[in-house]
Amino acid sequence: QVQLVESGGGLVQPGGSLRLSCAASGSNVESGFMGWYRQTTGTHRDLVASIASGGNTNYGDSAKGRFTISRVRDNGKDTVHLEMNSLKPEDTAVYYCLWYFNADWNWGQGTQVTVSS
Repeated sequence: QVQLVESGGGLVQPGGSLRLSCAASGSNVESGFMGWYRQTTGTHRDLVASIASGGNTNYGDSAKGRFTISRVRDNGKDTVHLEMNSLKPEDTAVYYCLWYFNADWNWGQGTQVTVSS
């Protein structure tokens, strides 16, 4: 069982920046695929950015050029950071952390990001 603890999020003005973090702990945590997805009411949960255990990254179209995902391994815990810059009102959503390995899906509880003046 993998535990996920999300942090960050909140209210930011258009053009501003935010950092989301997701700390994963548990067995085989270093082997898992990790990523951030986002969802607004009535829509699917869409990929924002992901990072594999080996460091390969992938970005959704809305994140390319503005967001950066990174992964840090320390004391048996893997933490994924999502740096979000040049935020737009359309980035407003609930952001969810995902850890996945070998058919074992683990989602975080979600954190709200609101971009508004």
